[in-house]
Amino acid sequence: MTSTTSLTAVPAYAAPAPKGPLERTTIARRPVGAHDVLIEIKYAGICHSDIHQAREGWGEAIFPMVPGHEIAGIVIETGSAVTKYAVGDRVGVGCFVDSCRTCEYCVQGLEQYCVNGTVGTYNSREKNGEPTYGGYSTHLVVDENYALRIPEGIALDEAAPLLCAGITTYSPLRHWNAGPGKRVAVIGLGGLGHMAVKLAAAMGAETTVLSQSLRKKDDGLRLGAVDYYATSDEETFRELRGRFDLIICTVSAPLPIDAYLRLLRVDGAFVNVGAPEEPNAVNMFSLINGRKTLAGSAIGGIPETQEMLDFCAEHHLGADIELIRADQINEAYERVLASDVRYRFVIDTATI
Repeated sequence: MTSTTSLTAVPAYAAPAPKGPLERTTIARRPVGAHDVLIEIKYAGICHSDIHQAREGWGEAIFPMVPGHEIAGIVIETGSAVTKYAVGDRVGVGCFVDSCRTCEYCVQGLEQYCVNGTVGTYNSREKNGEPTYGGYSTHLVVDENYALRIPEGIALDEAAPLLCAGITTYSPLRHWNAGPGKRVAVIGLGGLGHMAVKLAAAMGAETTVLSQSLRKKDDGLRLGAVDYYATSDEETFRELRGRFDLIICTVSAPLPIDAYLRLLRVDGAFVNVGAPEEPNAVNMFSLINGRKTLAGSAIGGIPETQEMLDFCAEHHLGADIELIRADQINEAYERVLASDVRYRFVIDTATI
């Protein structure tokens, strides 16, 4: 059916200004258009990037801001021309809700690299100039082409973080051919890192965690790693020199990149998926000596994100989560910054 109602006010949690606490409010959602689905949001993950943007760590942002791009819910209304989904379907929405659809990358299903820029799920603007609001709310209207089907094999609350943490780590693992016979290291065992370990291990790669301390070693091994090393120990960098084919860096803090590059084999790749607020310096000889690659990777396009969800269902993978009420969001932000979560906070949006 096609909605003919005006914009609907729905409950949400928003940051009214930079660096301020999030507060309960109401926001307007657009009417359901011909190609739209209306999603009743059940769960929304808290990503570190929510904190970066709400506190303008990555530059000037749009306020009031409703963060949240790890969204899982149920379709409760469809537009007249929708063919992909029906009422009752389990769906997710990730980091973007639109793109130009015509550039070479959109045509290839690499919408995350859209030449003309994607429309972010929040802190962005629709093509008509209206601001986008994210998943810390009860409902979302989105074009059916930018929603993902969540397989029955994954619980909705554990599926929500897959829409960012899952695809952000899955994409580089697939692109750099993680699998049997490959040695993969994951830097950091947080929201992104714990999914990188699960995914790399499920792909058949020999997986190692590199973390500041051994505090989470038992978790790392439980998640699928075969080794776990403390990077605060200088011996780690001597022992692991030339060990890995691929290193996935999931942390959002400056690191001594040169030291990590020395852990790569010839033709190895260091891929950054974390986004520090400060730049890192690299000695070019660290790349030249060994024909190594220093790379970055964004999320994934719509086809690859669906592939990731199907892979997770096949391998019975979901995020390790701590479910919270909406009135705990500000506390959760502080705990994320203190690395006090194992491993993803997920908001029960019924409490908004």
